[in-house]
Amino acid sequence: MPPIVALLLSYVIGSIPSAYLAGKAKGIDLRKHGSGNLGATNVYRVLGARIAAVVFIADVLKGALPVMFLPHLTAGGGPMAAHWAYAYGLAAILGHVRPVFLLWQKGGKGVATATGVFFALAPLAMALAFVTFVVIVYATGYVSLGSLTGALVLAATLLVTQGPRSPLFALAALVTLFVFWSHRANIGRLRRGEEHRFGRKARDGGTGPTGAQSPPPATQEGR
Repeated sequence: MPPIVALLLSYVIGSIPSAYLAGKAKGIDLRKHGSGNLGATNVYRVLGARIAAVVFIADVLKGALPVMFLPHLTAGGGPMAAHWAYAYGLAAILGHVRPVFLLWQKGGKGVATATGVFFALAPLAMALAFVTFVVIVYATGYVSLGSLTGALVLAATLLVTQGPRSPLFALAALVTLFVFWSHRANIGRLRRGEEHRFGRKARDGGTGPTGAQSPPPATQEGR
């Protein structure tokens, strides 16, 4: 398989709008409910924990599968396989954020798909970052803060274990910068003490499928 085809395939896989499809299966457009974000956190707020878990796993797999399998089809497992894996991971994240199936409209924030990418590339570092995420969310209730802290821990861990010139660290640093950029509104709300805590049902002026009201679309959570 030519690498350019694998890149496009990675992007298409990342573009599968798991949250959007989950919402449509329940007869709603999640872009118009809760935070309006197509990520697992908004799915949890609007549709509940069970469906959110399925969406989260699907989004993780969108990042992990291209990284795990496509390099062997394009580079034969040779010395360039790792570099192509980085490129395929980035393509999958880009697909999640700007999915072709939604005509490049805004998707999720890329955290779950990036989690899958790094579980495939650096499982121990990603496991530490994920545990950090869980601890922060449990302690504070802020998914966005957990995502930001987990991204920093991932990059810092790879800096220490791989070194500053490592392509893997460079990829983690790039993704971390993107996570901070995509959460810039959340950072502002955290600083003002206005960020919504995980577990609160959303309000949109009406009731959603869970019977709870959803927050205005301007309020976007961190997945």
